[in-house]
Amino acid sequence: MKKIRTSLVVSVLLALSGVASAGVKPHPLISDGAVLQQGVEAPVWGTANDGEKITVKFQGQEISNTAINGRWLVKLEPLKPGGPFTMTIDGENSVVVNDLLVGEVWICSGQSNMAFQLLGASNAKEAIDAATDPLLRLCTVRTARGDDPQTEVPVIWRSLNKSGPAFANNFSAVGYFFGRDLRKALNVPVGLIHGSVGATAICWWMNQQAFEVVPELKVPIEAECKHNTAVLYNGMIAPLQPHAIRGAIWYQGESDKHHPDLYRKLFPAMIQGWRKAWGLDFPFLFVQVAPCANWPPEIREAQLISWQKTRKTAMVVTTDCGDPTEIHPPNKEPVGARLALAARAVAYGETVEYSGPIYESMNIEGDHIVLSFKHVGTRLEARGGDLKGFTIAGADKKFVTAAAKIEGDTVVVSSAEIPRPVAVRYGWANVPEVNLFNKEGLPASPFRTDLAMPR
Repeated sequence: MKKIRTSLVVSVLLALSGVASAGVKPHPLISDGAVLQQGVEAPVWGTANDGEKITVKFQGQEISNTAINGRWLVKLEPLKPGGPFTMTIDGENSVVVNDLLVGEVWICSGQSNMAFQLLGASNAKEAIDAATDPLLRLCTVRTARGDDPQTEVPVIWRSLNKSGPAFANNFSAVGYFFGRDLRKALNVPVGLIHGSVGATAICWWMNQQAFEVVPELKVPIEAECKHNTAVLYNGMIAPLQPHAIRGAIWYQGESDKHHPDLYRKLFPAMIQGWRKAWGLDFPFLFVQVAPCANWPPEIREAQLISWQKTRKTAMVVTTDCGDPTEIHPPNKEPVGARLALAARAVAYGETVEYSGPIYESMNIEGDHIVLSFKHVGTRLEARGGDLKGFTIAGADKKFVTAAAKIEGDTVVVSSAEIPRPVAVRYGWANVPEVNLFNKEGLPASPFRTDLAMPR
């Protein structure tokens, strides 16, 4: 019996010794096939024994630091795009990371319409067959929840020329089309880190920093979510930090359709919370939820307002990409393409029109109202015939179908039923029939001029 106990003690000591001498290990994001962000300080981090000296060698740089409390981090000086490169990480042991690229890194997140896989897209076969670009790298974050911010989550980078269509078909369709178009426009490697979960409210993705931005939201958020506040942020977004990124794309809001007034406050707070946690003022590009019988117009309005009051953001309008009866419309290619266009303008400073017409102001002129817009582009146009989707009301706030016509960069709206109009709405329905675009092919966002009027 004594011998057995001695053997047990020895086994435990050996096991503990093994843990203690595990040596240097990089974070899962710093692994074969990864993409590092160009042009900025690039953190490389991981675990090691306390006091262990870690040296990272990459692109001619050699930077060292010491592990404290089992963790280490070095920051590489701004990197030049290209690859593939090899990184060596030396401590008590050595780790070689192969096939690294340097280019543009974006986070792709949200709920089910971001999680919607490429294999379900309208043009799936054509897109998947062409998904062989070796400089577009895809990484999916495993679904994970956390009561507190986590430091790691399992991820694997995939190279399309090695994994091929078999991996691309399971990736986010919106994310893939965004990355594909961005690759073509920038001609540098692109890495996408995708982490989305269907049927999730925005408060699941918020962090403590969001509460600090808008502390008065803490009570209504906790009332709405109960115990799910921040759980997906903690489990899936926090572990990605401090990986250097260019920005984030986001498609979510369907689960918050019944709380649009709250969403108008939560969404900007979430964006600011992510930026604060990352320590980066990165661009945040998002999709306005597509028309569907289940989504009221107020949630699209909440997203429009969030864009207008949050810096370095852009919103993609999808009034022409929805399906009245399908909460997951398969027409995802134009969504990704418009996000890429927004990235080119907001993140990379290109002079391109990236939005459809956005209501700016109105002027009441007798029996009609003249609407002015931002993002007119080359010019306004009606797609497929006369303008439709406009309603107009007088002081009684009873809206009727209106006649609308384009005059220069404005739209003139009127109705014989309303001799003294006071307000106009456009696309104000769950599934609006609308056709106002700019010549660049981008649709106008639904709006109402009577936001301050009782509902």
